[in-house]
Amino acid sequence: MPEPVRTGFRPLTQADFAVPAHLLARRLIGCLLLVRDGPDVAGGIIVETEAYLGIHDRASHAFAGRRTARNQSMYGPPGLAYVYFTYGMHHCLNVVCADVNVPAAVLIRAIQPTVGLHLMQTRRQGPLPERRLCAGPGRLCQALGISLVDDGRRFGGSRSRLSVGMPDVKMDNSRAIRTTRIGVDYAGSWASRPLRWVLAGSPWLSRSPHS
Repeated sequence: MPEPVRTGFRPLTQADFAVPAHLLARRLIGCLLLVRDGPDVAGGIIVETEAYLGIHDRASHAFAGRRTARNQSMYGPPGLAYVYFTYGMHHCLNVVCADVNVPAAVLIRAIQPTVGLHLMQTRRQGPLPERRLCAGPGRLCQALGISLVDDGRRFGGSRSRLSVGMPDVKMDNSRAIRTTRIGVDYAGSWASRPLRWVLAGSPWLSRSPHS
């Protein structure tokens, strides 16, 4: 039997996504991310994000206005999913924000898994410690069943394939702190900018904010 969703929430709207990436990255901490596959639902509370600011951001796929089949979704309206495949093995989920033709997005790096744990364990070929199920963008996408077929898909309401919103009991994100992004050493001075948000003290992070 599919595991029911026991946490109600208010899905974010396109207007909620129509803000700069550095603001959305902060606001998403404590929100609930859900992915539906037929009757099955999996997801959890977002505890780690990274902002990618667009054409001036040397770590962004859209740096200098680069526009390809791979990153086309970044140029779409706010509230789309930008999913890409990296290192020949991992998918990564981003939330497109700002405005049409402003290629800004927020990478979801980690969630605290709360819904569909058995399904996520099966997808990750577990059993695995719960704290490692979705700690990292590749692990998260594998656990949630996200792939390139989700690229360009809109985040929607409670019956949508992808949704993100405010849970009935929202995690206190006053503990969210900024740090530098992971794996962007190639980006020059942009590598040292504090564009990663994490929930301080969370055991569900992909990496400690101090490592």
